[in-house]
Amino acid sequence: MKAVVLHEYGGPDRLRYEDTDVPDFGDNEVLVRIRATSINPVDYKIRSGAAKGRMDVDFPAILGRDLSGEVADFGRNVTGFSKGMRVMGLANGTYAEYTVAKADVLAPIPDKLSFEQAAALPLVTLTGAQLIERAVKPQAGWTVLITGALGSVGRAAVHVARKHGVRIIAGVRSSEFDKVRQQLKPDGVVALDDEKEIEKLFQDVDAVADTVGPPAVQRLLKTIRPGGVLGSVLGVPEGAKNYDIRVEAFMAQPDASRLYQLADDAARREFSIPIARTMKLTEIEEAHRLAESHGTHGKIILIP
Repeated sequence: MKAVVLHEYGGPDRLRYEDTDVPDFGDNEVLVRIRATSINPVDYKIRSGAAKGRMDVDFPAILGRDLSGEVADFGRNVTGFSKGMRVMGLANGTYAEYTVAKADVLAPIPDKLSFEQAAALPLVTLTGAQLIERAVKPQAGWTVLITGALGSVGRAAVHVARKHGVRIIAGVRSSEFDKVRQQLKPDGVVALDDEKEIEKLFQDVDAVADTVGPPAVQRLLKTIRPGGVLGSVLGVPEGAKNYDIRVEAFMAQPDASRLYQLADDAARREFSIPIARTMKLTEIEEAHRLAESHGTHGKIILIP
């Protein structure tokens, strides 16, 4: 099969599109023919070595976390799957024509979603949902400030938080006020690049759900009421322990059932994860450069 293989840490030019073996699958695993995948920030952080020590890889490595494709084969203990079934999931090694995943991480793709639409969802929607439901754990009526609300993880977090009956404040740049109001319709908006606006929220927020990290999140610590919560997808920020708040930092985990629910919500257009470009896997160097430069507003989908 063809795959994008990383032989050493470095820039996008270290990603090589080459021949490699179709992976073997075990008794509880599914071999999936990948129809689409997508780029996430964690991909280029791993590629560059920036995530070394936190997410190490064994070379040669195939990157990619978002899986969208068809069941090609499966192990003898696997039930509920058939060859040709459309599936999606949070997996590994998805920059390839085939990958193997545990059966329990795979969910059916809703009929109304294309492979490309499904490929945009797994990592970012599960991260956004788990940020709200496992880290913040809000009570109905809470005020939750979600940073980076227009990003893919932020959009998912806004959607899930709304389902839990909380008051949502979208944290964005000043230049994004109109866009976030039109697209997400939050209860309030705060400029993360305006210290005076942040000061107005002093101890007025029950929780901050952070998707952007320092320095923005450090400015927001004082907005959380005593006993409130900081949930973060980017680790514990410096200075957080000086406040009377609960801090929950986490990494997203596969959850097939929750992923299907979120995908079904997306299929019914309750929320969306924008797709900026669809590119061939052979264009991986250019795709990583675009993604790493934040030169697109939305996800980059890759087609094997």
